[in-house]
Formats: sequence, C-alpha cells, structure tokens
Amino acid sequence: MRLYVMSKKIVVLIHCAIWGMLLLSPLTFLRHENEFSYVRYAMFCVVPLVMMFVFYLNYLWLAPRFYFNRKERQKMIFVNVVMIVVLGVFVHYWQSYAHSLFDNPLKPHHEPALWTEFFFVVRDIFNLAVVGTVATAIRLGERWHHNEDARLEAEAAKAEAELRSLRSQINPHFLLNTLNNIYALTAFDTVRAQNAIQQLSKLLRHLLYDNQDALVDLNDEVQFLENYVNLMKIRLADNVEVTFSYEPPSRPMRVAPLLGVSLVENAFKHGISPTEPSFIHIRITADESHIVCDIENSNHPKTELDRSGHGIGLSQVQRRLDLSYPGKYEWTHGPSADGTTYRSVFIINNEPKN
Repeated sequence: MRLYVMSKKIVVLIHCAIWGMLLLSPLTFLRHENEFSYVRYAMFCVVPLVMMFVFYLNYLWLAPRFYFNRKERQKMIFVNVVMIVVLGVFVHYWQSYAHSLFDNPLKPHHEPALWTEFFFVVRDIFNLAVVGTVATAIRLGERWHHNEDARLEAEAAKAEAELRSLRSQINPHFLLNTLNNIYALTAFDTVRAQNAIQQLSKLLRHLLYDNQDALVDLNDEVQFLENYVNLMKIRLADNVEVTFSYEPPSRPMRVAPLLGVSLVENAFKHGISPTEPSFIHIRITADESHIVCDIENSNHPKTELDRSGHGIGLSQVQRRLDLSYPGKYEWTHGPSADGTTYRSVFIINNEPKN
C-alpha cells in the first residue's frame, strides 16, 4: 500500500511539472522585458488552459464514465469531436485576436489566405485531439494496471487458499492409522512407540505452525518429509523396502512448503502391493542453486474403487510449482516403459522471490 501511495504522489508531480511547463511556455515568445505584461501573459495562457480542460475532462470524466461501457463509448466520441472542433476554432481565433492586440501596430499586417487559415484551424484541432487521446490512453493504462494488481492479489489469495487447503487435507486416515499403530506398538515396543509419537508431534507442529510463510527452511521441510515417511513405515510389511536420503546444501536454503508431501503420499498409495515385493526410494539433494527431489517406487496402480488417500493429485503439485517457481523448475514424472516402476523428479533451478 505504501508503494501505491508513493506512486500516486509521483503521478501528481509529473502532472504538475508538465502543465507548469505549458503554462510558462508563453514567456518563451517574448523578445525583451518590455513585451511582458500580465494581461498579455494571461491571454496567451488560454491555449494551455484549453488543452488542460480537454485533458482532464477526458481523464477524470469522459473516459471513466463512457469509454469502458461499449454502449456509451459512441457518446464519448461524439462529445469529444464536437468539443475539440469548437475549441480548436476558438483557440485559433483567440490567438489571432491576442496577436492583433499586442503586435506592433507599425508592422505591416496582411490577412492570411483562406487555405492558411484552414491549415491553422486543423492544426489546433489536431493538437487538442492528441491531448484528448493521450488522456484516454493514460486512463486506460491506469485501469489495466489496477486490474492487473487486482488479478495478482486474487492469484496470491488463491495460492494461499490452496496451500491452506493442502495443509488441511493431509490424509485424516493417515493420522488415524498412525495413532492406531502407535497404540499397538505400546504393547510390545514402548521405545518405538515413543519415537513415533515424537515424530507425529513434529509433523503436526510443522503443518500447523512452521510453514505459515511463503518459504521455509529446506532442512525443516526435509525433516517433515522424513518424519512423514517414518510414520508411514510403521504399518508396512517386511516385503516393502523404503529408503530416504538427503544431501543438504553448503549454505542455508529456503523452499516453498509442502511441495513433496503429495508425491510421497502417492508413492505410498500406488507403490506398495499387499502381496508382492515393493519399494519406495526417496532422494533429495541440494547445491548452491538447485534443489532436486527424486522419488521412485514400484508401480501398483489402484483401481477406481480404491478411495484411499486424499487425492491431492498431480495437478495440484503442478499448480503449486507454477505458483511458487514460475519458469524456474523442471518436473518429469511417469511410469517406466514396462510399467513396473514409477518415477517423479522435480528440479528447482532457483529460489523464488518473496
């Protein structure tokens, strides 16, 4: 909001500077000090005042009132044509009258030819038409800029709503199953149950508090994913191999939150078979300017009847990447040629701006 106020002040200063120069322009035609008089100056100021009238009538009233309504636009054009023609004729004859009052009476005076008279009238009409057009164009530009700001604000609000939705859609079944598994662990492995409770606590804390900003620390986000994976592993059979590796960057890096959780959940949903050996390999690496998330799993697609999981889907992941890293990411995903494995890799080429 402060930037907007400052820009308004700059616009006012620009208007004042331009019209100030035009109102001072009659002084440039004086040859020596004796030619100056307030009456003469005032009479020659009529021309820039008429231009100012045409400009602000279009800028403040005609363009906002009529131009943006297609049915009313013809009225604006008609009013401008009549007004500019009348004022153009008036300006020409006013200048002729002013010159006749203040020109040297001893200087020979010749009546201009008809075509010369017509040319100067057309010139004045054209100048006023340009002023009216410029005023309308400026108003159109401001309207477009305002609409663009509103669109960007709506886009940001939508992105925030989508992120909040993603936070709230972490599978409730996952939380319920995790609690049931922890309850079962307490009967025979108290230490493991305590570790699981601690991991669940960290996961929920990250969901509720730590990722409220547009960017979060990469190490915190990876720790969240690792806790998520460890909790998912509690209920897996021995024939499922799950690996998680992370190579941190040499310097602190920030990343948009919750980018990988949907892909990890999809890997657990579609990568595990209740009867066949399965695997999920998750590898995250980062260097000075890149973050790479590589998830590969065995491919056991669920049927349409299977509604497990919250179904965030690949389209939501695509949407998050587009909003957080426009033009600064690469994402490839899909099954292998034989359909036995599925791989999803996204590479973030740079950190997004706040």
